[in-house]
Amino acid sequence: MGTSAPPGAPSQRLPPEAESAALARRFVRSALRDVVPELRDTAELLVDELVTNAVVHARAEVEVRVWAAEGRVYARIGDSRPERGLVPHDRHPYACTGRGLALVEELATSYGVHSGEDRKTVWFELWPDPPAPPTSAWETVGPRGRTVTVALDDVPYALYWAAQQQWEGTLRELVLAPSAADRAGIRPKELLAARETSQVLSACMTAAVQQEAPDTTTLSLAVAFPADAAAAAAALGQVLDRADMAARRGDLLTLPALPQIRAFRRWLLAQIVGQLSGRHPTAWTLVRGAPGAIPAKLAPWDASEVEAANVPTVAADDGNRIIAVNNSAANLLGWSAHDLVGRRLTVLIPEHLRERHVAGFSALLLTGESRILGRSIPMPALHHDGHAVPVRLAVQTQEAIDGRSVFVAQLTTTTAGPAPPYAPPGSRYATRAAPGPVHLPTGTKKARRVTVDRAVSEWLPLFADASAALNSTPDLGERMRRVCHVLTQWLADWCAVDLLDHGEVERACIVHRDPHLVIPGGHLGRLPPITDTTKAPLPRVLRGAGPLLMTEIPAPGRTNNPLDARQLELVGELGGSTAVIAPLRGDQEVFGALTLVRTDDEAPFTKDDIPLVAELVRGIAVGLDNARQHQNTHANAEHLQRALLPELPRARHLELVARYVPSSTTAKIGGDWYDAFALPGGDTVLVIGDVSGHDLQAAVAMSTLRNMLRGLAVDRPEPPGDVLHRLDLASHTLSPRSTATCVYALLKDAGGTGHPDLHHSSAGHLPPLLVTPEGGAHYLESGRGLLIGMDPDIPRPSACDPLPPRSTLLLFTDGLVERRGQSLGIGLELLREYAATLARDSLDVFCDELIIKFGGDATDDIALLALRPSGRPGEGPATRVRR
Repeated sequence: MGTSAPPGAPSQRLPPEAESAALARRFVRSALRDVVPELRDTAELLVDELVTNAVVHARAEVEVRVWAAEGRVYARIGDSRPERGLVPHDRHPYACTGRGLALVEELATSYGVHSGEDRKTVWFELWPDPPAPPTSAWETVGPRGRTVTVALDDVPYALYWAAQQQWEGTLRELVLAPSAADRAGIRPKELLAARETSQVLSACMTAAVQQEAPDTTTLSLAVAFPADAAAAAAALGQVLDRADMAARRGDLLTLPALPQIRAFRRWLLAQIVGQLSGRHPTAWTLVRGAPGAIPAKLAPWDASEVEAANVPTVAADDGNRIIAVNNSAANLLGWSAHDLVGRRLTVLIPEHLRERHVAGFSALLLTGESRILGRSIPMPALHHDGHAVPVRLAVQTQEAIDGRSVFVAQLTTTTAGPAPPYAPPGSRYATRAAPGPVHLPTGTKKARRVTVDRAVSEWLPLFADASAALNSTPDLGERMRRVCHVLTQWLADWCAVDLLDHGEVERACIVHRDPHLVIPGGHLGRLPPITDTTKAPLPRVLRGAGPLLMTEIPAPGRTNNPLDARQLELVGELGGSTAVIAPLRGDQEVFGALTLVRTDDEAPFTKDDIPLVAELVRGIAVGLDNARQHQNTHANAEHLQRALLPELPRARHLELVARYVPSSTTAKIGGDWYDAFALPGGDTVLVIGDVSGHDLQAAVAMSTLRNMLRGLAVDRPEPPGDVLHRLDLASHTLSPRSTATCVYALLKDAGGTGHPDLHHSSAGHLPPLLVTPEGGAHYLESGRGLLIGMDPDIPRPSACDPLPPRSTLLLFTDGLVERRGQSLGIGLELLREYAATLARDSLDVFCDELIIKFGGDATDDIALLALRPSGRPGEGPATRVRR
């Protein structure tokens, strides 16, 4: 305990009252009157803080002893409550309590605490000159007497830290301002009991956290609480609820708890009360209806996640200032990310809504209630140039690791328009340093730390290989297999990836280090659903917990949960002694889990592996989420595009086949379309076209143009050039900025012979290709005119060509023949030559072979419409489109 106090060292006993802090300062000033002012002032400050702690927490008589020797100052502050151990907090600027011990750590040369059977003494020493004493640390004291272990599963430590800071600040105000407690309807005896219970709870939680892996942001704690603490914990909850109500009325200076903090605090106290009374635990991930505290956000807030998000995202602090923004949001609103950081959030809100925003934000902070958290709200955002941008605003709160609440808003545009400019990763503005492992607040300087210096040479190649595997292919399934192959070479004997799809679990990938090992196919595919009662690791991780370390893997038959049973069956077949199960987190949700398993008892996973595994899986999740979102977007775009395509008509004497193939390199919807329909007089119309652009706006323009063309064609019989001329006029009036290419063709029976003539006109589109049954092939070049949308006043020509029996007419879009680095003329010639070789194949084979030949490396959508007249009237089936 440092240097022993000499006989006759000055001392003073003080009552457990607030005035004792002032009395202690005067005593120190008197006892150290001969000491240099710098040391005396520092000693006075630190004694003031420690006496205040003793008065507030120990609530017992305090003895202060100070003396000086050889220019050094020694202080001892003792009380008779050794069971009320110290609960040190990390130093950070947002803490509303816990600064006293932090000041001692910062200013004292040496410090510590000694707890005996009936007394506790906190000490510090101030040395003006070196040599310095050994490194100091606080000693934490667990609860005395009989204890019961309470299981707190899936605790997001950042949220616990914020909740603890909030309720300690509230209790501090109530203790130091008795009138505030009176206004809240809290009696002094209730407040005293609540303060002591809070101290016990914090001490027990701190002791439990010290036993966990550092840098793990979601913890499952086994906390030893006094066996008789249930009633006290329930009373603490009632006091805090009444204090919250007083804070909402404005009777306290402390702000009320935000929704997620209040929900977590109630869950925590309910778990303590319930389990001390014999009830079973319920994991935090099973709590529902807590805005801002959804399981997907269990990880602490990190600015780098905002910057890496695919959707426009802005984060603000409780001062309504922007603290992080990604390029997507900045570009959407016409700013640079650098210029937005530090500004008030109101800079992005139209002027007529600013007062309402400030009132709503203030109401959230002052009442702890919100009408928008967790909801998607349509509203305009303010562009830098002053115009309004319609968006849907979704706001969630997250807790920073230092205890702050951060408000994260995602902006989704509600109208079609050009995409924000893409910013290469190297050009993105960073609002913080490159991401690294998250360091949790710890209760003592003795907390273990992972030293990775020795392993850097081993871990860096693993990170590099995993990144290369993720970037080697856009296909989600192949990405999973390749990255799992890397993991089995470096880190695990085998691994598995499970994905969530609308609440359903699918095992998408299993890879073993031994390439010759056959993994039964029954382990892949749909798994049993997640239940709300299981404590098994995989379901907990899929609900947002983790990474979780499994050092003891039970036998397959030792579980009643179907999903866990399937997991254990796989482990039973492939082997496993230790495992890490980590969540795969996307922008807004947990979309899966990665299981890493080691079978060798001599090299098990340990707690020290968790921080780097967590960082590795975080990067893997980003890569897989990008592929997953691209795949989903591509599928949705293709589905929408196909929904806009028509069914082909049944036409006598004609065989019709169509194909539509979306680009493999883009997930955007395109403007390619085809159409075919019969006119009232019996003639058949064929159309193929391409609206400029690859977005929803192009799809809408395409649909509009197609419908207008149908109406004009049916309205009255006209030559194709006249129909396109009227279409150009209509398009120029209704969509003046839209341009498109189009071929409009009309099949008419030539004098009742059953052999049709093709009347056609082209608006800047590639010419139709006619392939004869003998293998000749040529383009129908006549009837060509300008694009739709260029000049509606210019007349458009029409042309007429006969279609020999069993010839093939092909209408197509440019995705079939355009290639980077190759002229359009070469592409057209290659198509003509290859199509001629298919002249005698069925029309289905004809189209499919063209797609196989030219569609493999296409960077644009491809639409085909093929027609073949039969040899005689009534011959040849009519077919519908095959997609």
